[in-house]
Amino acid sequence: MSPLDISLADLIARLDEDLPGAGELARISEARLRAQTLSDLGDQLIDHYVSKAKKSGASWTEIGDAIGVSKQAAQQRHAPGPFERYTHLNRHSIVLAQEAARTHKHDFIGTEHLLLGLLGEPHGLAYEVLLAKTASEQRIRDAIEEALPPAGEKALRGHIAFRPESKAAIEQARRASDDLGHDWVGTEHTLLGLLRTEESPAARILRGLGFTPDELRETIRIETARRSAAGDER
Repeated sequence: MSPLDISLADLIARLDEDLPGAGELARISEARLRAQTLSDLGDQLIDHYVSKAKKSGASWTEIGDAIGVSKQAAQQRHAPGPFERYTHLNRHSIVLAQEAARTHKHDFIGTEHLLLGLLGEPHGLAYEVLLAKTASEQRIRDAIEEALPPAGEKALRGHIAFRPESKAAIEQARRASDDLGHDWVGTEHTLLGLLRTEESPAARILRGLGFTPDELRETIRIETARRSAAGDER
């Protein structure tokens, strides 16, 4: 039995469907970007179960054996990081931010890429809040495109570093979660973290769209309570 309900043929068919008029070289570039996204998601899948194993009392030696690496390698790769409390929707938004940086051939992940990542996750509360305020996803995307630096010459392979203001926004997202008394960091907290990083491009974009920190915090407080009561994802 295949461990995943997806095949190479499925991936090829989806790419061909999404790029009907593209040449083979363009398809190669897109295939590489999608392969990197799959790799990032795979790492996050492992991280998720490593975290659960640690909480249940498993040792790093046992976890290393399960992964097929040494205790030291497992601990170094899967020790708790900045995204430990992130919901799976918010983790996905980070992957989409990385993909946005690669698509624009940037050698960094800026707050504008993080904002694009939130727009790419329509099930997240951040997307709902953004659309409720602006009534137009395209309006938000246009504002982000205006703020993005020019595209680079070629897309990077492998790791892309976060800019300092992006790291600050990620830290602000964790603080926003703590301030609200939440034990998770969702897309809504990332949105608030971006706005609280006042000098960042994303904060300027959000202010231009009419967002203010106090109003956004109150909206998130109300909406997270509503979603929790309804059992919805964040």
